[in-house]
This record gives sequence, structure tokens and C-alpha cells, in this order.
Amino acid sequence: MTPVEAGPADAAAVVALWQAAGLTRPWNDPAADFARALAAADSAVLVLRDGAALIGSVMVGYDGHRGWVYYLAVAPDRRRHGLGRTLMLAAEAWLRARGCPKIQLMVRTGNADALAFYGRLGLAPQDVVTLGRFLAPEPA
Repeated sequence: MTPVEAGPADAAAVVALWQAAGLTRPWNDPAADFARALAAADSAVLVLRDGAALIGSVMVGYDGHRGWVYYLAVAPDRRRHGLGRTLMLAAEAWLRARGCPKIQLMVRTGNADALAFYGRLGLAPQDVVTLGRFLAPEPA
């Protein structure tokens, strides 16, 4: 299976996959994130299909300085078969094709499974601290 770029018709299935994978949070609108990724020239959502079934996805973007990976998701019943690795390799290829020198992603500190997965792929914690704040009223 080879990941391909998602299109607008994939929105509902991709968002449902992100929700099934536990990636969504109340303060982020995943449908808006999906739409923004497709609307910009410097981002995409790559998907894996098994026939008509959407079984994996990853959002990728390049800010001109670093490549970013978001929403890497594999259908819960399809995990542990190399699909996450396939999606990461596709994300890296997408970024390399745009001249991107470095890939980054954020993982919540308590997500030991994700940290172990990315560690097996050769990603390592960086010596930085991520800072942030909400620009709109903070969600309840």
C-alpha cells in the first residue's frame, strides 16, 4: 500500500479516523485542520487505503524552516503491521521533495506508546521546550 494525498471527499473518514485514534481534543477542530491542510500549498494529508477503507493518515507541512508531522493515525484494528512506519516514510518523502532539512513533531508527554513508536523510527527528543497559549478564549 502506498500513501496518497487526500482530497476534500476524504474529510469525514479522516476526521473519524483521528477520533478513533484518540488524536482529537476539544479545543482543536479536526475538520478545520483537515481543510486548512488541503487548502495550503505547503501542507497535505496523506492517506492509506485498503480497498475503499481508509486505514491510516498523516498530516504533513513545511513552514520553510522545518517539516512538521501531525495527526499520524492508523485504524485501531490495523496497528502493529508497519502502517505507521509507511506513513512516516511517506511524510518524510513529501518533505524531502520540498527541500526540507529537518522533521519535527509534538507528542504529549504521557503518550508512552507514541514516544516509543517514534523512537523506533529514529526520532529523538530535542533540547527545546514548546511554549504556547490560546489566542482565542481558552476552551472550557
